[in-house]
Amino acid sequence: MTDYALEVTDAEIARYRLMAELARTEEAEAWRAAGIVPGARVADVGCGPAAVAVAVAAVVGAGGSVVGVEPDPSARAAARRLVAEAGAANVEVREGSGTDTGIPPGSVDVALLRHVLAHNGGREQAIVDHLASLVRPGGAVYLVDVDGTAMRVLDADPGLADINERYAELHRRRGNDLRIGLRLGRLLAAAGLEVERHAGRYLIGEMPPGIRPPAWAARDALRAQGLASEDDLRRWEAAFERMDAAPVRPITFAPFFVGIGRRR
Repeated sequence: MTDYALEVTDAEIARYRLMAELARTEEAEAWRAAGIVPGARVADVGCGPAAVAVAVAAVVGAGGSVVGVEPDPSARAAARRLVAEAGAANVEVREGSGTDTGIPPGSVDVALLRHVLAHNGGREQAIVDHLASLVRPGGAVYLVDVDGTAMRVLDADPGLADINERYAELHRRRGNDLRIGLRLGRLLAAAGLEVERHAGRYLIGEMPPGIRPPAWAARDALRAQGLASEDDLRRWEAAFERMDAAPVRPITFAPFFVGIGRRR
């Protein structure tokens, strides 16, 4: 996987936990359809701090297992902490990348990849091809990604008006496709899988105080690329603090897509 722009801070881990809870509730039927069921063996590739891996581990139970694969050392350390805190004895976290997981071919029931492809411009097909090689016949590759160009926030602080465009420019410079969610079906088909599902919708909800978007987690990368100054960072931080204290909570409209491809 390519360089990941998002720093694994406490705020970012809180966002991952919120996303994992939303995945558990909003994708429960899709998880079952893919084969994330009691006793399943699941690979969570690009697992980050393992919030979703822990949620999946609760579904597959003691008879199943989850292998979380993560290239970033700080994210792996955070993942091992979260796994230990959750007492998830059926989760293993290991070093690896989207094209070199170290998982034996044909050894898992489901290979899961969430919000990784948008950070890996030019490598998307190679990653999905590798995931396809990991699943047994009858197993599935399960992809989740975004259309980052269609994200909306109602009642956002005016001081944040430019942060998402700066973040989008960072991705453009890195050759990433923020609309990758639209391509999940084609990627699965090109990997030789039968596309059982490619669906998308908006997740709509209030932004809890303290939660920060990916653009804020990427602030060091934005600064390094000349896309944010120290004044910008102070302005954005002050705007987030105002939003945290606002009596009317901002509402996020987040488009996400799920793709399921079956190996026959």
